[in-house]
Amino acid sequence: QVQLVESGGGLVQAGGSLRLSCAVSGRTFRTYGMGWFRQAPGKEREFVAAINWSGSNTYYGDSVKGRSTISRDNRKNTVYLQMNSLKPEDTAVYYCAAAPTYSGNDYQGYDYWGQGSQVTVSS
Repeated sequence: QVQLVESGGGLVQAGGSLRLSCAVSGRTFRTYGMGWFRQAPGKEREFVAAINWSGSNTYYGDSVKGRSTISRDNRKNTVYLQMNSLKPEDTAVYYCAAAPTYSGNDYQGYDYWGQGSQVTVSS
């Protein structure tokens, strides 16, 4: 059984930064493609970022490109999302997801999801 637990969300002022973490249980973490998605109230789920098993390939959604960095530490079974220059429109619940192979922005490719971490950006 694979479990994902996000942390690091919270309230931040516009222009600030946050780093989300996602701790993954399971011995096969290092083979998973990982992704971050977000969902704001009344809106559809939105792709944020993805990373392949080695970290050599990353992909970002247009809304966060240039302001966010996804990374992973396979020794710690953890994936990170560093977000800078935050805007009020970044306010959402952020979800970490794991896929057997790299799935990019295709949420259907992700088999495992965390419970979500709230990020609120005040203006």
